[in-house]
Amino acid sequence: MENGPFGSRSIIEKKITEDTLRSFLVGFDLNDQGESQYRWSKLVQKITNVIHEFSFGFHEGTTTHNTQTLEKLVEAANSIYKIDSFQKVRDIYSKNDHISDELDDKYLRRGEFGELILHLILRDHLNTIPLLSKIYFKDSLGHTVHGFDCVHVEPESKTMWLGESKLYIDPKRGLSELIRDIEEHFKTNYLDSEFSLIAKKIKHFNNIPGSDHWKKLLSNTTKLKDKLDEIYIPLLCTYSCDLFEKYDDENKEEFVNEYEDKIRKLKKYFDDRNNHPLRSRLKIIVMLLPVKCKKELVKRLHKKLSLLQSVGDE
Repeated sequence: MENGPFGSRSIIEKKITEDTLRSFLVGFDLNDQGESQYRWSKLVQKITNVIHEFSFGFHEGTTTHNTQTLEKLVEAANSIYKIDSFQKVRDIYSKNDHISDELDDKYLRRGEFGELILHLILRDHLNTIPLLSKIYFKDSLGHTVHGFDCVHVEPESKTMWLGESKLYIDPKRGLSELIRDIEEHFKTNYLDSEFSLIAKKIKHFNNIPGSDHWKKLLSNTTKLKDKLDEIYIPLLCTYSCDLFEKYDDENKEEFVNEYEDKIRKLKKYFDDRNNHPLRSRLKIIVMLLPVKCKKELVKRLHKKLSLLQSVGDE
């Protein structure tokens, strides 16, 4: 599909495309009064549209045609709030007007909606499909059964995408947390454990294109170096950016220049601090999505999902 299965490319526009860096942008449009405004409603709608596939994925034979039906979206909204971290974050945002990255609560250290945004970008911009859903395989306590924020594959190129996401006010804090994630997750013992869990789950799903290939790749008989050759690691940081307060047109030359300068500096910040011993073997792609206000985005998404839940209660 030209605009991706969820049609988000015209909302989340790709700006920089390089081997180790991708940057995206949500810009402005005119309102009924002819004033320029940030495209909040379109962005929130596109993110909301992925929640059914994010929750249940291909495991139910889902296609993009039924991801937007009201019944499925209500079901998905309910499933998301069965995950402890999503429920806790909603409670925190509903009770606090002033939230910073320093708020000492473990639930605000997680990706929350960053995982949905990563799912959306991978699906629409990189033509992946979800190998398995993190929420679908939660355990009885509401915890998820694997540690990566996404496990996607690209069938044509036979590549796997193991992603992490962060949603922060300060992008440098988000990038630092992403570095911590790869330090913790890309160790031999951790990977062996994760691959074993994933392989056990996908053996039941023959409707996933190339499922036999992924089972073989994740097998404990396949060398780690051979696995890493076929794995990409998208690290998405969505964060607040003051450019959207300073300007009201993303096509202005001043905006474009400042935007790229900020993106390049953040990539350098990441590269200077990424000291993973396997960094030369890890196919890391830093993905940066600046938004007008991280707190506003989270509030709007929780409001949208809460409204969907209330529809289901009627």
